[in-house]
Amino acid sequence: MNAEIIAIGSELLTPFRQDTNSLYLTEKLNQLGVEVIFKTIVGDNAAHLIAAASLAVSRADIVILTGGLGPTEDDLTRESVAQALGLELRRDPDIVASLERRFSERGWKMTANNNKQADVISGATILPNPNGTAPGQLIMGKYDGSEVIVLLLPGPPHEMTAVFEACEERLRVKLPTTFITSRVLKITGIGESNCDARVAPVYRKHTDIQTTILAGPGEIQLHLKTLAATLGEGQRKVDQLVEELETELADLVFSDNGDSLEQIVGYYLQMRAATVAVAESCTGGLLSERMTSVAGSSRYFLGGAVVYSNELKTAFADVPQELLLKYGAVSGEVALALAEGISKRCNSTYGVGITGVAGPTGGTPEKPVGLVFHAVASDSGSEVVKRTFPGDRKRIRQFASQQALDMLRKKLM
Repeated sequence: MNAEIIAIGSELLTPFRQDTNSLYLTEKLNQLGVEVIFKTIVGDNAAHLIAAASLAVSRADIVILTGGLGPTEDDLTRESVAQALGLELRRDPDIVASLERRFSERGWKMTANNNKQADVISGATILPNPNGTAPGQLIMGKYDGSEVIVLLLPGPPHEMTAVFEACEERLRVKLPTTFITSRVLKITGIGESNCDARVAPVYRKHTDIQTTILAGPGEIQLHLKTLAATLGEGQRKVDQLVEELETELADLVFSDNGDSLEQIVGYYLQMRAATVAVAESCTGGLLSERMTSVAGSSRYFLGGAVVYSNELKTAFADVPQELLLKYGAVSGEVALALAEGISKRCNSTYGVGITGVAGPTGGTPEKPVGLVFHAVASDSGSEVVKRTFPGDRKRIRQFASQQALDMLRKKLM
């Protein structure tokens, strides 16, 4: 079965509020074996809501609407869904009495507009809301000859989750027993088009698995999803494709279970009983932030320094001044000196040095914006890599931290 989620609220069409309810609902529906095929955001406009609800019930087995169940003039979900389904609204006296008690217990006087929260669509099951005043509603029946399930949920996330969890079992018994199984491969060191050119011949053979490729700064993700009659069957299908993709991409794949690159590096460091220290220039502490975002990173991350000025490169990482004068701060020689110097200062197994031009100013024809040198130093040998990254300052810094982590990962493998 499939579903459509409609998030309601004009505020969701501004830059200031995001629809997070649909993320929660998608996860829950997938666990029930239901695929979400559409997500829609609609403002507080009755005509638009009626059109969106009418379209949704014509193309999805399950339609979930969140928001617009409050007491104000712009809360229009109940009326709009009733009109879209050709059903009547009735005011439930028990809900009115419950609302009056709730206000009275808090010492408040209930205003008349709260009564609209007691309007129930004909044939709907009322879903109590333990965290708010607006109950949800569940409608199961036929629309244009097809069975459809329509679920109305309140908008505030803590209310929405409570109401959905209360009716989840009712949904489960109405659904066929199917399972959606998914895995995510995370890849670095290769571009999106090059990656897809290599993996497409592999995943095209698995026609029953949906493959989606997503690109971010320095990272490609392959999302794999399949529907099966049993969880074991679905898992076997996806695992087989994962194995084939990992064979094709080898060490370009750094995670097949959702872990971040900083988590993977942390695992390797702990396995090797190794430690690391960093000296960062253009990344301004981003590498340190990423590594310390992992719980337990104090076991292997000793610390480091943000060394923007030449004086601090010398003071904190022992970079010789003559090296800076000869090659400039943005150079492979200085990156290596940063890595070696910070490792000695901190007595770490590995040292990482990063220096570059993050922009948007400061670039030259010889050293353009986006040019970054990365170095990893250890007793077993040192390595320097030169890269020129595209994008704005934020993307360049993200690319640079990703490259440094991947160098360390490969050094530890």
